[in-house]
Amino acid sequence: MTLVSVPANPVPDDVVSGTIRTPDGADLRFARWAPPAKRKGTVCVFTGRGECIEKYFETVRDLRERGFAVAMIDWRGQGHSSRRLKDSRKGYVRDFSDFEIDVETFVRQVVLPDCPPPYFALAHSMGGAVMLRISHAGKRWFDRIVLSAPMIDLPGRTTSAPIRTVVRLLRYAGMGGNYVPGGSDALVGTTTFVNNPLTSDPVRYARNAAIYEEDPTLGIASPTVAWADAAFKAMRAFKAVDYPSRIRQPILMIAASNDTVVSTGAIEEFAYHMRAGSHLVIAGSRHEILQEQDRYRGQFWAAFDAYVPGTPLFG
Repeated sequence: MTLVSVPANPVPDDVVSGTIRTPDGADLRFARWAPPAKRKGTVCVFTGRGECIEKYFETVRDLRERGFAVAMIDWRGQGHSSRRLKDSRKGYVRDFSDFEIDVETFVRQVVLPDCPPPYFALAHSMGGAVMLRISHAGKRWFDRIVLSAPMIDLPGRTTSAPIRTVVRLLRYAGMGGNYVPGGSDALVGTTTFVNNPLTSDPVRYARNAAIYEEDPTLGIASPTVAWADAAFKAMRAFKAVDYPSRIRQPILMIAASNDTVVSTGAIEEFAYHMRAGSHLVIAGSRHEILQEQDRYRGQFWAAFDAYVPGTPLFG
């Protein structure tokens, strides 16, 4: 399947792309890039909600310059993977366990057969929530995981009991495919740069918006009631006292101090209780750290370089 290229965001060289099918019938678009000469293994990149493979071309280059092969998918319901609803702009998922199926299918059909080990994961926001669920379940496909602003909770009272109850009742009433109250069909990341919550870098923001201008079918709009209900269910599970302590997977979580999309405080609290985890807060950064100004991205990559591939857990 063809990747979308725009002048400000060309497709990195040495790519193979295509589609794979999950056991429950979802078609997922994937892309993988061959490693450079001094290969260190493969980094699997998992995007956030509303994102697509194309948005991470710069990250692909950054990783390949570090000696890694790279592999990615579009989650079901976004990018050029299959959409469940007739209105393809609606961000929908039945349950976050569906995303776990996406990861397992990707690992078994793309990563293990065609990508050099060892394997690492780099995930952003919603993708970070999926990686935490996979790690909690004891699945150890990746030696180490780095999470950028993982969606452990939302700021303020966004996930309060009254709001969760309203969303659940709307879903029970058969409105799971509707936009959440106050939602719209405007594509994520295409509104004006002023006061956007994602990045303080106008050049990268414009570059990413240009991807969706070139091919609007890559984007999605506001969440549906079903997506919100599934996300609330996943985040509610993270609040269990023993949830983080049951994760044995080595994980580094990197948060943004000026994040208004996910809760930085929740990330810090979660990391405090992890047995094999640590965290870092980048002062001044907004939610999308990898799409931020270089002064913030540089701190992210310094932490990444110190952690991956890292030292063996046992000598």
